[in-house]
Amino acid sequence: MRFGPLDGVRVLDLSRLLPGPYASLVLSDLGADVVKVEDPEHGDYLRQISAGMFAALNRGKRSIVLDLKTSSDAAELRRLCAVTDVLIESFRPGVLERLGFADLLADPGRLVICRISGYGQSGPWRDRAGHDIGYVALAGIVARNGGVPAVQLADLFGGGQNAVIGVLAALVERARTGRGRVLDVAMAQGSTGLLLPHLGELPDAPENMLDGSRPCYRVYACKDGGRYALGALEPKFWQRFCAAVGRRAWADRGFDRALVPEVDALLATRTREEWDVFLCSADCCGAPVLEPFELRDHPLFAGLFAGDLPRTYPALVVTADLPAGRAPASGEHTEEVLREWSSR
Repeated sequence: MRFGPLDGVRVLDLSRLLPGPYASLVLSDLGADVVKVEDPEHGDYLRQISAGMFAALNRGKRSIVLDLKTSSDAAELRRLCAVTDVLIESFRPGVLERLGFADLLADPGRLVICRISGYGQSGPWRDRAGHDIGYVALAGIVARNGGVPAVQLADLFGGGQNAVIGVLAALVERARTGRGRVLDVAMAQGSTGLLLPHLGELPDAPENMLDGSRPCYRVYACKDGGRYALGALEPKFWQRFCAAVGRRAWADRGFDRALVPEVDALLATRTREEWDVFLCSADCCGAPVLEPFELRDHPLFAGLFAGDLPRTYPALVVTADLPAGRAPASGEHTEEVLREWSSR
């Protein structure tokens, strides 16, 4: 028997791809009973795009198939909404209304409805198509990052993580008022949270000192082809690094771009592991750059995996108690859920 802070909370997830499934996975790891609602034709597109991603985001969930374009299955979803706590959807704005649920959106009762979209349910960009690259471009992240991030920040933070925060807050509010609410989670707008401290510096923002161009805060290539990240941002950490490597003359040059080639050359003389052992005792904010496939065997992440797949955080339920089962086949649990959820 699973228990957690959200034990007894039922979640219907109509979303696809990354943002909604990530949000419902976090809720599942916190104890909620999550059911994916997929259409009979395509289901969650992530099944075809990346089986590995789909497995990681949907482990331990159940799947039912409903064709919401038919009156009978739309009525079935409405019945399920009456006995569930949270509905997550990531259709283009207006789709849920066209499917006949405008009244539920106007008066959700006790239901918390989380709507994830690129640009929000209203405003001039409401109907514009988009993907992660466009959301982070608009949010200032591409400019600040100096290029396109290799992970989907808008999907997972601007959408997924903000959806979790909104849902949890709405459930707390409902416990007090007895009323649910409709959440409008826009990935482009939500992504600006990643730049919030920097936006506070405008209009006189200083030069970006953390872009990897300064010797004290840089990723270095090592002898074995591995890389080592040095984050000796404060003077005391940089001075410890300089002392450890016998370069005290560098002590006041942590932000001097002209020093970079010399430090590059020095870090290239040892392997990543050798530098990590050597600099650990110096306590200078250094760390090896791990490839994603290395996480599983690294001691820092010993409790990260539920079965073969990573868990979510915060870890309010011990990893051993998380749903570690495989991701569901499309519609695998339709009869089971419809029977089980026939009454509260």
